[in-house]
Amino acid sequence: MQPRKTDLARTALQAHRAPLDMRQRRLLILCDGQRDLPQLTAMIGPEASAMVIQLIQAGYLVSNAAADLPARPAPEPVPTIAAPAAVPTERRRSLVAARIYLLGILELQRHPHAAALLHALQQARSDEAVIANLHTALDALPALTSPGYAERVRQRLLEVLPKEQVDRFQRIAV
Repeated sequence: MQPRKTDLARTALQAHRAPLDMRQRRLLILCDGQRDLPQLTAMIGPEASAMVIQLIQAGYLVSNAAADLPARPAPEPVPTIAAPAAVPTERRRSLVAARIYLLGILELQRHPHAAALLHALQQARSDEAVIANLHTALDALPALTSPGYAERVRQRLLEVLPKEQVDRFQRIAV
């Protein structure tokens, strides 16, 4: 199963008003039709498959395996999707997830400068180069979007970065 975004998902990601929580937004950004469910689970966590099913049923994702899922009733206003009750666990943090998250954000910007930042981040090989490119992209983001949106992206990025990388990242910011 390689889920990919629908037009509804693209609209929801651009509008920032959809009834999606932060983890569902991250999952939508990562669902590009090239990553399969095990890869998404490695990036998001064990609840990724349940979230994918919820997002497929809500019309945000489609998949070649969507025929195996229960049919969705007639379209209705999309209700707020509540995450399944689970035991709180430490969220997975990784430099790769932070990089992929910011690549998705830059890809949505549709601006030549964002495309250059995206390319530079894709080409970064060492951890130091990735951190430096993350920082450069975040510094440029307020000029490409609203300052409030750029700050939300910064906060989400700090949540995804490994704790030892957060300190290095913030030292560069000073």
